[in-house]
Amino acid sequence: MLVATFSEQEQKELAEKLTSLLSTYRHISDSYIIEFFSESLWETLPVSWQEALGDLTPPMIADLLLDDKIKDRRYSSVWPLSLLALRTAAHALTFPRTTPGGHQQNAGVAAEEFQSNHSQSSLLGHIFRKHVKPKKQHEIRRLGMLVKELCDQANCNCVVDVGSGQGHLTRFLSFGLGLHVTGIEADPNLVSMATKFDRQLLQTLTKENQSSGKAHVLRSEPGPPPRHVVGWVNPKASWDVFIQQLGMTATESDSIGATTEKKQRVEDLHLEPLSCQTKAEDLQNTLHSQKTASQTNTSIFPSGTATEMLTCKTIPIPKRDPGSFVLTGLHACGDLSATLLRHFTNCPHVNVITSVACCYMKISTKENPNPPGVFQPPFFSDITTADFCSEFGYPMSNWVRGLTGHQLSYKAREGACHAIEEYLQRLREESTLLRTHCYRAILENIIRAHRPDIRRPGVQTVKKAHMLSFSEYARLALPRVGLPADLPFDPVCVDAMLAQQGKVVAYFSLVLLLAPVVETLVLLDRIIFLQERGFQSKLIPLFDAAFSPRNLVLVAVKSEETRS
Repeated sequence: MLVATFSEQEQKELAEKLTSLLSTYRHISDSYIIEFFSESLWETLPVSWQEALGDLTPPMIADLLLDDKIKDRRYSSVWPLSLLALRTAAHALTFPRTTPGGHQQNAGVAAEEFQSNHSQSSLLGHIFRKHVKPKKQHEIRRLGMLVKELCDQANCNCVVDVGSGQGHLTRFLSFGLGLHVTGIEADPNLVSMATKFDRQLLQTLTKENQSSGKAHVLRSEPGPPPRHVVGWVNPKASWDVFIQQLGMTATESDSIGATTEKKQRVEDLHLEPLSCQTKAEDLQNTLHSQKTASQTNTSIFPSGTATEMLTCKTIPIPKRDPGSFVLTGLHACGDLSATLLRHFTNCPHVNVITSVACCYMKISTKENPNPPGVFQPPFFSDITTADFCSEFGYPMSNWVRGLTGHQLSYKAREGACHAIEEYLQRLREESTLLRTHCYRAILENIIRAHRPDIRRPGVQTVKKAHMLSFSEYARLALPRVGLPADLPFDPVCVDAMLAQQGKVVAYFSLVLLLAPVVETLVLLDRIIFLQERGFQSKLIPLFDAAFSPRNLVLVAVKSEETRS
């Protein structure tokens, strides 16, 4: 999907269609599946929808409702036009999630790099796999290669990784791809782990050099060890405060990068070519293959737009500026992604941005400026700023802000984080995991019968709930909301609700159908925001969605004309 091929007018028209669709079906996207029985959600659907969906098996729901790749659908009954229109519109208006590698929306099918070993990427060198889960291995390799590609084109070798965590991406960019990297992370414990893992990587390389008895060479000369900075990126602060934070080096590792002698030790290391390095020709072949496949695309998007992005050739690349850097954020939570985009537009030092968002429910809005789960870390409570911005995380663009019905509730944004690929797999396998929502909805009904004042209480996950009987599940779950484990309930009534599990699954599938539509509107709003400020951007489905549900990467590069 290459959004930059849309004209400004086409982007605006798409935003209008998205807000119209979501406004029409807000009662579905805003509903909580745990209230299926307590709020009689099934009865809120048109009778014709109830008749069409009520008796479908889970595999049929997958094929007839959620999977947009199915072309030959066989219906057991005539579906109402309104339901068909919702499905068609939801699929057509959603940004495609197919990755450049050509993977389809088949949750549970391992990416090619994990076919020989499900926990070890065959494309990532072993020194970058230690302490890293498969999902993260997949992400840091693909995003790292994209960042490196953009750095080469922008003639810039400096990268700032925001929300760098334990430094997995920063290590790959620095030691693997030869870039100068600064990671900024709010949690000092994670920063401590990052420097520890940096040290371990260097020790491993030293031992391998000594045991082999010969020098090894990296494909790229290793950059200096990454700098790790403890810092909370305040969404309310201006970009110059952010730049000042990047200069805070008090927590840089004492063991690497702190002295000239130890820096020289890294420069003297020579490493052999790593299997993690995907050749430029391979990237071009991948792009060519997907471009051929995309010619059969029948969506509303222009032909061939699903494939053309890793090289960013259509964006003018500026000449080298010694003070410039590439800004990246891998699954930057809530308002952090929006903040980085604002820094990109305002800060003269940021020439390129790659933004991978997540946790849309933590985005601030006018209606909900302080969503649950968002807080200022207490150890940064004394930060003062010379300048503040009052913008919210959504909407960012003036255009979307002016559209009737653009508002997205906390629940709608939370739903946009669900993994539709994983649920498709559950449906097709008729997994016992499907009963979990029904169990929780029954429990909610029981809780309200005894305590009407308690609504949607958080219930800590009951381990392997899908393998328990409902009675066993309730015995473990009720104490977690302050009710006795032996709280009485009518078993006949519970059995009647358990018999409606298929309807619970069908209703939740309707909610999931709208989830990618919500995500598309959030990301399109950011694209239009950049457009309004004179910046072209592109959206890449970079990761395999079965591995990484938030797989869309927003990329923008400043041209000579748009640089401040």
